[in-house]
Amino acid sequence: MTAVGVLTRRFLLDYGRNPVNLVVLILIPVVFVWVAAEPMADAAKLLGGTGRAVETATTGWAAAFLAALAMFFQVGQARSADRRLVLAGLPAPALVVARMSTGLLIAALASTAALATLFLRTAVDEPLRVAAGTMMFAVIYVGIGAAVGSVVTDQVNGTVVILLVWILDVFFGPALTSPDRVQITRWMPTHFVTLWMVDLPLGHGGNLGDLAIALVWVGGALLSSGLLLTRATRNARHPDGSHRPGWAGQVGKSFRMGMRQYRRNPALWVLLVTVPVIFIWLSKLITEERFSVMRVIDGGQEVDMRFWLPDTHTGTMAPIAVASLAAVAGLFIALNNRDGDRRLVQAGMRRSALLVGRIKEVAAAVLVAAAASLTITAMVFTARQWAGFIAGTLLIGAVYALLGMCLGFLLGRVTGVLIAFVIPFLDLGITQSPMLRLEPPGAAAFLPGYGPYRVLIDTGLTDTFDETGGLLIAAVWILGLTSVVVVMFSTRTSTTKPVPIGSTRGPTPVLSGS
Repeated sequence: MTAVGVLTRRFLLDYGRNPVNLVVLILIPVVFVWVAAEPMADAAKLLGGTGRAVETATTGWAAAFLAALAMFFQVGQARSADRRLVLAGLPAPALVVARMSTGLLIAALASTAALATLFLRTAVDEPLRVAAGTMMFAVIYVGIGAAVGSVVTDQVNGTVVILLVWILDVFFGPALTSPDRVQITRWMPTHFVTLWMVDLPLGHGGNLGDLAIALVWVGGALLSSGLLLTRATRNARHPDGSHRPGWAGQVGKSFRMGMRQYRRNPALWVLLVTVPVIFIWLSKLITEERFSVMRVIDGGQEVDMRFWLPDTHTGTMAPIAVASLAAVAGLFIALNNRDGDRRLVQAGMRRSALLVGRIKEVAAAVLVAAAASLTITAMVFTARQWAGFIAGTLLIGAVYALLGMCLGFLLGRVTGVLIAFVIPFLDLGITQSPMLRLEPPGAAAFLPGYGPYRVLIDTGLTDTFDETGGLLIAAVWILGLTSVVVVMFSTRTSTTKPVPIGSTRGPTPVLSGS
């Protein structure tokens, strides 16, 4: 037990050393509980849910999001260090207990931050029930984060898996949609926690029945993730030209190296395809069958038109899925290659050729995600101008891929993923959404998704193209972000401290992520 206490204390100190982690503990609850709660409550009414349930459930969503990603990066980034500790003689169960204890303490911290935001924002009828439910949310997602971190070795894949589980759990759960609309959603991790937390019993033995099943999820998540983490920790293994091509050849070489990494990671391609398909298809399935009024520009004039909500909802889901995946792809391609690209430049590779190759890697991921999104969208939604709709989707992917690269140059993994997800969520899912208001607020014009989203709405819902301004705004964002990427990449690959090409020294192992 002494070893468990020492390790837990060291893991928590390592987490607290990064001040950005503490900032995120405030930022994420503010985004979900304070900023997004009311718009999401309005969206829930359109989808058959209850606004009251959303206002309460946002605390659980925020705590779960923070806990899952913190636990995933804590486990994933420290995998080699943990194995070395076990090889050195530390009992694997002690290490696993320390990791899980750290995750539970972080869950408590995230829950406290989310609840404090809720209590500051509004009065709560049953604070103890809400507090217990929020903690159950966080604990379940600690288990999910640990399980994914112990099984999935690639950080991009693991992040996307966690985001997929969280998105499906939140957006198709009983708070945002009608609790009895789709039976398959009852198998989501926090379905019964949500029912008990917001007092919506559905015949599973009343509130006590929902609480019992929720506690089974809590215990099962901790037990299964602990077993997976033990197995991964015990599976310890020791880690074991004269011709210089021209600029075009170096671009091709850089791109081929990146694509070779992609080929070694087929799970990434599966995720890029399946995430949009599941997201868009389920949005069609759970949307209430009714008409909705939206304001569009048709023939040069603003008009309010009625649209069939299940169709238009799926049409607006495609850009959100593409933007999120593009941002994550850009983030990790920039972040994972930061040190390697500096060494390549020092070895003689042209900086511009290397950067173009990296951008082509991101473009490949965007094209795959966009193709999957548009394919499933075409099955459930008929755009009035398909060429423009496809172009708008690609513009959104390009903007957010470049934004993700900027975040990858600036931030660490945990913070970068949180920001890369929050920005498209607030931008496209809340601020620009035509389902929540007739027209976006004035501040929406300053967000990256405004221009391409105007193009998508215009080409998806009207017969004439009237959004030249939106197209120009999207072009300005792409040119501006490209310039920022060029400057950041040049700064990152220009160093006065050369790193020996043959050096075996890698980055210092990080135990809890940054």
